[in-house]
Amino acid sequence: MTFSGLPHAAVDFYAALEKDNSRAFWQTERETYERDVRGPMTALLDLLEDEFGPGKVFRPNRNLRFSRDKTPYKTSQGIFVGAGSYTGWYAEVSADGFRLGGGFYHPDAPALAAYRRAVDSPDGAALAEIVEALRTDDWEVGGDRLRTAPRGWSRDHPRIDLLRHRSLTAMRSVDDPDIVTTPALAEHVRSSWRQVRPLVEWVAAAVRVASAG
Repeated sequence: MTFSGLPHAAVDFYAALEKDNSRAFWQTERETYERDVRGPMTALLDLLEDEFGPGKVFRPNRNLRFSRDKTPYKTSQGIFVGAGSYTGWYAEVSADGFRLGGGFYHPDAPALAAYRRAVDSPDGAALAEIVEALRTDDWEVGGDRLRTAPRGWSRDHPRIDLLRHRSLTAMRSVDDPDIVTTPALAEHVRSSWRQVRPLVEWVAAAVRVASAG
C-alpha cells in the first residue's frame, strides 16, 4: 500500500469508537478501520523500516482477562519498532490525533534495576543531558514513576527524578493537518524518531550490558 498520509477518517473512527465501543460497531466499521487506520499505519511503518528496522502494528483488541473494563477494542492504533529489550520508537493515532516518540517501556525487574544502576553511574549524567535537551525542544518527557525514591536510593540523589521512573518516554503530538494527512508525515516521523534516538539508545545500551553480564 502506498503511504499518502493518515486521513481525517482515522481520527473520526476513534471518536466514534469512544462513543460506541461494541462488537456491533466494529463489525459495521471494520472496512473503515482496515482502509483508513490499519492500512495507512502499516504503510507508514514499512517506510521507516529501512532506518529503524522491522516493527509491529498492535492488535485492535484489548486483553480483557485481568481488566474490569470490558470494552473490547483499544481506542488508538499504535505502531512500535524495538531498539532492544524494552526500548524503541512508537507512534499512534486516536481521537486526539497523532502522537509519536520513543523510550523505555514495561521493563521487568532486572531491566529496571539495570536502568537505575546506569542512572547512578557516571554515564547517568549523559542521560540527564539528553532528557533536558528533549524538554527544551518541547518534547513531553514522562512515563510511569514512583512518588518517592525507590527502595535503596536516597531522596537526595542528584538524579533522583530519573531514578523514580519505572518507564521513561519522550512524546509529542503532531497537529498540523498538512503533515498528518499527507505523505510528508513519513519524513516527519523519521526526523522526530531521530531526535529521540539518543534516549532510546542510551537506555537500550544500559539494559543490554546488564543482560550480557
